[in-house]
Amino acid sequence: MTIYFYSTRGEYGSFSNFSRHGFELDGEYWPTTEHYFQAQKFLETEHCDQIRQAKTPKDAAEMGRDRSRPLRKDWEQVKDDIMRKAVLCKFETHADIREILLATGDEEIVENAPGDYYWGCGKDGSGKNMLGHILMEVRDILCRLG
Repeated sequence: MTIYFYSTRGEYGSFSNFSRHGFELDGEYWPTTEHYFQAQKFLETEHCDQIRQAKTPKDAAEMGRDRSRPLRKDWEQVKDDIMRKAVLCKFETHADIREILLATGDEEIVENAPGDYYWGCGKDGSGKNMLGHILMEVRDILCRLG
């Protein structure tokens, strides 16, 4: 069986980067993994802190995608590791959602994001599903730490 998720609602809503499961990372508190991920595009600039303080994850995402802000030069090389770090920290911090993730066993996890062919599976299922792969990697790491 494949587990599909997209919004913050439903049994697997905590898998979404918009889920309200805050954590401390790099000496700061982050309200969501979306806040952390988007802010890292602008490391050591005022944009980083502005995004961290965004009211909602949707606001953080919009700010992070705003190309009038100076995107770090190595972003394409580091973005997967940054996402992995944030997702791992979120699930290490919150025991309740860690149990949900671990309970998926060895099922495939897919972000059913019709408009996203990198982090999600895209409209036709041909996307890379990188967020799903990272969730499965994090699940494996947490199993080993057990």
